[in-house]
Amino acid sequence: MRAARLHTFGPPEVLRTEEVPWPFPEGDEVLIRVRASSVNGTDLRLRGGGLGPLGRLQLPLTPGFDVAGEVAACGPAVTAFRPGERVYAVVGHGGGGAAEYVTVRQSRVAVAPQSVPLAQAAAVPLAGLTALQALRGVGRLRAGERVLVYGAAGGIGSFAVRLARLFGAHVTGVARAAKLDFVRNLGAHEALATGEADLGGRSGRWDLILDTPPALTFTRVEAALTPGGRLVSTKPFPGSPAEVRAFLRRPGPRFAPVRTAERGLDLALLTRLIDSGELRVPLDRTFLLEEIRAAHAYAEGPEVRGKVVVTVD
Repeated sequence: MRAARLHTFGPPEVLRTEEVPWPFPEGDEVLIRVRASSVNGTDLRLRGGGLGPLGRLQLPLTPGFDVAGEVAACGPAVTAFRPGERVYAVVGHGGGGAAEYVTVRQSRVAVAPQSVPLAQAAAVPLAGLTALQALRGVGRLRAGERVLVYGAAGGIGSFAVRLARLFGAHVTGVARAAKLDFVRNLGAHEALATGEADLGGRSGRWDLILDTPPALTFTRVEAALTPGGRLVSTKPFPGSPAEVRAFLRRPGPRFAPVRTAERGLDLALLTRLIDSGELRVPLDRTFLLEEIRAAHAYAEGPEVRGKVVVTVD
């Protein structure tokens, strides 16, 4: 079967499409015929060598951490799916989605939305789950609260803007000036340009700040949080020792990292929201598997709005 692979780390040019052995489902694994896989920040950092020694031990490897397609076969312990079903899934830490077939444990799989093509559904799993769990899980978002989404035009951020609005929050989105109309169309009540978002000068304004790139420091946003406010970030720790001291100055949960849990039940919730028309999938562009170098280059560039997807014919 065809798959995109890395044999070394570096710019998008290190990616190449080649023939690799077929995977076979075992235990509770589902074999998925991949129709599309999205490009996430994890792919870009992995390709560039930014995931550290763990990634290096796995070379050569196939990127792609979420997929949409059809069930091709099931392992003997699979009880929730059958061949032919349209599904989407989070592949897991080993990647492998940018290929014709991939095996995924059934707990990471959900029935795909019926109202959108599989190429669009592939944009949902990792970014959608991260946004959902950041807001409703670690962020403990409540209706009526004020939320700021930093990086609102990116993959996670674009889902977070819409989800926060659905959950009854007042939403401010921060993005490049050229993307502010896109952020407003997602449902943000207010859109701020990155260079003009003086968070330190907006005392006590937000109950929750979601930092998706991640690019913020706790000291930069501390004054902008309400007394019970939270900074939720995709980085695992507040930062430098000075950042930690600032974080610990006042009691209560002030900083919370989001680590995406590969839960099929959360994917099923996203499916319901999409099929009901409440959640739009922010798909920017699609590329063929053989164009994965161009897909990575575009995803790293300044023009991307929402998600980039690689389709597999």
